Amino acid sequence: QVQLVESGGALVQAGGSLKLSCLASGRIFSINVRRWYRQAPGKQRELVAGITNDGITNYADSVKGRFTISRDNAKNTIYLQMNSLKPEDTAVYYCRYCTGYGCYESYWGQGTQVTISS
Repeated sequence: QVQLVESGGALVQAGGSLKLSCLASGRIFSINVRRWYRQAPGKQRELVAGITNDGITNYADSVKGRFTISRDNAKNTIYLQMNSLKPEDTAVYYCRYCTGYGCYESYWGQGTQVTISS
């Protein structure tokens, strides 16, 4: 089992920045892919960014150039640096750790609220 705890969500003005964190504990050695998702009210949860054990990253088109995913293995933490925030970035942000690239076995955090005011 892997336990995930997100933090860093807040209310900020459009154009501002936030950095989310996801602290992991448990059987982390089994994890190959680490991802950030978000879910806005009335919408489906969507993939925001991901990073593999090799450090390969991918991003949703809507956040490319504004968001950066990173990890600190020593701290068992991944981050999501979010810049130039827009009201449409408002959502609950979740981290998800996967044991394989297909995420057939995965673990979710409880989410952290990000609200961007215009």
